[in-house]
Formats: sequence, C-alpha cells, structure tokens
Amino acid sequence: MLIKKIVGIALTVLIATSVMIGCSKKSSASDPNSKTVSVLNYSDMTVANTVESNKWTWDTFKANNPDVTLVVEDLFNEPFHNKTEAYAASGNLPDVLYVWPSGRSTSLHQQRLLKDLSPLIDKDGLRRVYSPAVLDPTAQASNYIAMIPITITATNMMLINMEVLNACGLQPAKNYTELKAQVPVLAAKGYETVIMPCKDTWVMQSCLFSLVAGRFGGEGWDQKILNGQAKFSDPDFVNALEFIKSLYTDRVLTPATLGMDYGDGPGAFAANKGAYYIDGDWRIGAFITDASSGVALIPVSRQSNFQINVFPDIPGAKLNRSNSTVLGTGWAMSASIPAGSPKEDAAWRLIKWLTGKEVQTRQLQDGGITAGSRTDIDTSVLKLEPLQKLGATLTSFYDTSTVVIDGVFESDVHNVINDVLQEIGLGSKTPQAGAADVQKAFEAWKASH
Repeated sequence: MLIKKIVGIALTVLIATSVMIGCSKKSSASDPNSKTVSVLNYSDMTVANTVESNKWTWDTFKANNPDVTLVVEDLFNEPFHNKTEAYAASGNLPDVLYVWPSGRSTSLHQQRLLKDLSPLIDKDGLRRVYSPAVLDPTAQASNYIAMIPITITATNMMLINMEVLNACGLQPAKNYTELKAQVPVLAAKGYETVIMPCKDTWVMQSCLFSLVAGRFGGEGWDQKILNGQAKFSDPDFVNALEFIKSLYTDRVLTPATLGMDYGDGPGAFAANKGAYYIDGDWRIGAFITDASSGVALIPVSRQSNFQINVFPDIPGAKLNRSNSTVLGTGWAMSASIPAGSPKEDAAWRLIKWLTGKEVQTRQLQDGGITAGSRTDIDTSVLKLEPLQKLGATLTSFYDTSTVVIDGVFESDVHNVINDVLQEIGLGSKTPQAGAADVQKAFEAWKASH
C-alpha cells in the first residue's frame, strides 16, 4: 500500500490535537538543539480503535517524555503521499515520518533523505528484539536501514462470508473454476461474488494483481524483468493481465467495484452484500469492535461465521498457494537532523516508542496490525476477537511469497500498471496493449536511470 497501502494499513498513531503547524515547525527544523519534533503521520480513521489507540499512544509518550514537544500532522491515502512529496521537494521534510520500505517512499530512500538508523539501533542493542527480516537493509530501497517496519504485510487476504454462502447452499471455492461457477448462483439471490473497492487504483495492483503476476510469472519474475531476462510484454505478464480481464468478463468482479471507494468496501461486505472480500491483511482492523463506541462492523457474535484464505488456485498458473508479501510500513527520521544533537535524541526516542513493544502490543490488540515486527511480544495473552485470531492464521494458507509490484518497481512503472488494470476492467484496453504500455514505461524508466 504498498505500497500503499500495507496497507496495513498500518500503525495509526499520534492523532493531531490542538497544535499549530507552521512557524514553530520551521523554526524547530532549523535548530538541532530544539526538542520540538515535527511528525507526519498516516492515519486511517476507518480502522477500529484508532481514536482510543492514538490517544493512548500520544498521552503515554508525553507523560514519559515531558521535555519533548510534538507537532503532528495527520493525513491518509493520496493526500498523505502528495504532502510527503511536497515536503521532500521543498527540502523541509518532517523530523519523523511514516514511510514505506520502498514503493511510495522510494524517492525518499534513493535521494537519501532518510537517516540511516543503524548506528542508533546498534547503540541501543535493538537488533535482538526485531525479526531479522525487518532489519534487512537490502529489503529497503535505500539499501540501508532508513526505517523500522512495524510488520511484514501480506497484501492479499480473502475474507469469506459463510452466512452468504450457506444461504446459497455453497462452500468456499477451492479454485477459480469453482469461484466462477458460484457467480450465477449468488447473483440469483442478489449477492455479489467478490467485493473489492478499486476506485483507488493501487488496490487492484497491490491486493490482487501482485499475487496473480507472481502465480503466472513464478518466483523471481520481477528480477528477470529488472535484469533484462524477461519483459512485461512476454506471455507470463500478458496472461496475468488476461486473468484480470476474465474476472470482469466472468462477473466475479463487477465494473461497479472500479468506482467503489476504499473506505466503502468493509461496510458492504459486513452488510452481506457479497460472499467474498479482497483486501490486505491490515484490513481486519476495519471489522472489529471499536472501543470508543462499542460497535463493530462485524459483531463478535457473527465473527465465527467468517473464514479466511488467500485467492484460490488459478488453473494454468505456475504457482498456487502463494501470496504477495512485503516488508511493512514504519517510521523514519529526516537525514537533515545532525547526529548527536538534542533533536536526534528526541526523534529517536519517538521512533523507538512508535515501533516498540508497548505500541505494537496495543496495535495487535486494537487491530491496527495482524502481526508485529517485534520478537518479544507474547500474543497468547492478548484479548483478541475471533476475526483477529483468524487474521493471524493467514500465513498457513500459502507456501510461497512473491513480490508486491509497487514494492519493487518505481512509480514511473507501477502507476502505469495501476492505470492499465483500471482500463482492462473498464474494457477500454486489451491486456496485450496494456502490457506494451507497461514495457514502454519500464524502458523509459530504465533509460533515465
């Protein structure tokens, strides 16, 4: 998300209170002796418990760090990414910011706008409390540890509504042939087959097509393209696009999903509008009980009526029982902050808190993430709802992980893929023409780099 996304979305902390962003932010940015820390936060208010979790995170940090002043800006989805790019272009990046390990944050990494956190991690002996994959510098576009991820994200998750399937005398589809055969049965009773809100074009690319491309291309398909051993216009990628076209032709997905806002998908699924729901693993948090209201999109009493899986087997694919995964989102520090300065100390304390055991434990319990990056959390003692426990089992449904496209290819390429997927869904472009467009964009990107 990911990527966007991934997306899950993710740790949603530090809700903006009555603070002013402006002069104080600029003056603190120019003063390394100041302990005023500007923060750009990615906050998805559709995730249950966001308000309560943010308040707890904010208040606890303030109580434990009274010498630090935080100036927080909360944004979500495209406005967040647009503002990040504007800050980077102006040379006024916030002191601490929410980022992706690649994908939508690639330019921040490659322009070295983010501080290498390795010396700080080593100084505090933190490598022992994070999964080794999380602190692998080669997994970040910077090729150094520019951010600490809060999770490892599976970007395809299929929730299965057994209330709807039982009403139609059906069982969860084991392969695409079975899924396609369920379309007229479900339609006859007024149900959609799959709900997937794709108005935001990253969703199809990240939450389904990355999996499909991996299944048709096989492990390492992306590296073959990057190394010049294969092309986007080759049969594997074209066949993956052909499969996306078949989803719409077969009415597994309806064209209406192309106009559905990302925030509207969970509500439609919870209201039994469809049998299946496709999103990333982070989206579990949208369905559980919100502590502030006591209300859940899917009440605990109904949650046992749902199952989970990845997209079913695709006939003719090189791989099945696979999923698209990527290092999750997390927190980074502006490279402009001088080493050893009071500002660095304050910013580092904040990052350690936001990626630490207490916050990750709270996020696991509140539904902000389904799996943490820390190795020192005992999840067995957490009070989790049935859907949260279900989300934690997703890894048992796939044997192979392949890449998320916007985690590997830069925006000049993955944005074209996003658009092509939309055009194929609308019927305005053929898979062959779409593949040619992507290859052209890739060649242009490669020539410029």
